[in-house]
Amino acid sequence: MLLGAPGSGKGTQAPALGRRLGLPHVATGDLFRAAVRDGSPVGLEARRYMDRGQLVPDDITIRMLLDRLAQRDAAKGVVLDGFPRNRAQAETLDEVLREQGGKVELAVEIDVPAEELVHRLSGRWVCRDNGHVYNEASNPPRSPGKCDLDGSPLIQREDDKAETIRNRMAVTLSSLRDVVAYYRSTGVLRQINGVQPIDRVTAELLAIFPADADAETDGSPDPKAPTVTDARV
Repeated sequence: MLLGAPGSGKGTQAPALGRRLGLPHVATGDLFRAAVRDGSPVGLEARRYMDRGQLVPDDITIRMLLDRLAQRDAAKGVVLDGFPRNRAQAETLDEVLREQGGKVELAVEIDVPAEELVHRLSGRWVCRDNGHVYNEASNPPRSPGKCDLDGSPLIQREDDKAETIRNRMAVTLSSLRDVVAYYRSTGVLRQINGVQPIDRVTAELLAIFPADADAETDGSPDPKAPTVTDARV
């Protein structure tokens, strides 16, 4: 399980970790979009909340996650990204995993100070005409204020402005601290300094895992894998 605030680099690091361990990368945001797109029963339930701009209830989120864990390619576990978001979700997830004979084996926090997160996220700009995304720090345009691809002006959305992000981050970080404290109390927490170059963060993340976990795969299911997962994350 990878923990971290928006902008900490979870989405960048999780696929690399999945390849290292030979496990699928499971992001709850992707699960929501796929379930809604496919029109699954749990996806239709989630869509009712998403269409109203509301948070999807925990029980629906966990049911969606358990459906994913029941797939063949997750028989040996997954790298989980984006859940849990608060202590109640963490406790509920542990409870349902225990019922299935599984557990959270390791929770790794990519730790980045709040102001660094604000700096990273507030550097996001999009082009007016086609929505191409840039970032002042990691992916700047060749010509300031102009899209490389279509030449249209770059604009900053209200949600990407520093003060908006700072206010939103206060709530997010409070919940994250509760989740981190919970996994520290269960003895599965590790922490990595996220204020480093991406490749250095990757190296420290991979160093946490034993060498015999070094089993890159192409992501295809193991034909000999059982159809019922032991629900490890």
